[in-house]
Amino acid sequence: MNTVTHRTEAPARTEPALLPPVDVIEDASGITLYADMPGVPRDKLGLRVDGDQLTLEGEIALAVTEGLQSTHAELSLPRYRRAFTLSKELDAAKISAELAQGVLRVRIPKAEHAQPRRIEVRLA
Repeated sequence: MNTVTHRTEAPARTEPALLPPVDVIEDASGITLYADMPGVPRDKLGLRVDGDQLTLEGEIALAVTEGLQSTHAELSLPRYRRAFTLSKELDAAKISAELAQGVLRVRIPKAEHAQPRRIEVRLA
């Protein structure tokens, strides 16, 4: 069951941006997104939920040593942006995120009503 889908329409901001590669892992209690966002410091990272839309944004801050000039750059755009539509099975109020070594990890737990549960059977 796929509980997050990539948005195909244009996001609210109109500046061009790179789409970070994202791995989506689902387990019984929710989903985890792993977004590769190298060069984005924590203070330039934005994670936003608006209705059922989750948006990841980050501005690349690559330090260039003073007095040196770049002759070649692999990245032509200074920002990342990716948007996802969240299903009603997910609890957007309990999203958590952490950034480590250029990888953003976003954990979105399933809502209580979507969690697997054990039903007790009583004798009649």
